[in-house]
Amino acid sequence: MGKTKATLDTNILISALGWLGNPHKILEKVINKEIELIISDKQFEELSNTLDYPHLDFTQEQKDKIKSIITELATFVNPQETLNIIKSDPDDNAILECALAGNAEYIVSGDPHLLYLKEFRGIKIITASQFLELVANKS
Repeated sequence: MGKTKATLDTNILISALGWLGNPHKILEKVINKEIELIISDKQFEELSNTLDYPHLDFTQEQKDKIKSIITELATFVNPQETLNIIKSDPDDNAILECALAGNAEYIVSGDPHLLYLKEFRGIKIITASQFLELVANKS
């Protein structure tokens, strides 16, 4: 069986950079090539914009490092399907589109709009702690 394929919501990627919790542990698994990270250009652009928020206070070096890691290690996909599933936060649809295009098994998120779905077209939508537990059990 191949590597676990996952789309990490932008909030998970930001948390992975700024704090040493579960999102950081997931990013370490991506770096160690234990997990295949699926991302789209649209999500990467959102990540880049979010990293620039002044209240996050990331240094330019930190921002460049996370973008470099993702560019180097992630599988970039080009979603062909436009979805309108999450009407209360339409930007979240890009995460669903990305996961579908990359045949991801999981979407890892802290976003209540996504977590509410629990599953979308066979893709499980779970928290970082749930994901780490699942990955540990697969080993």
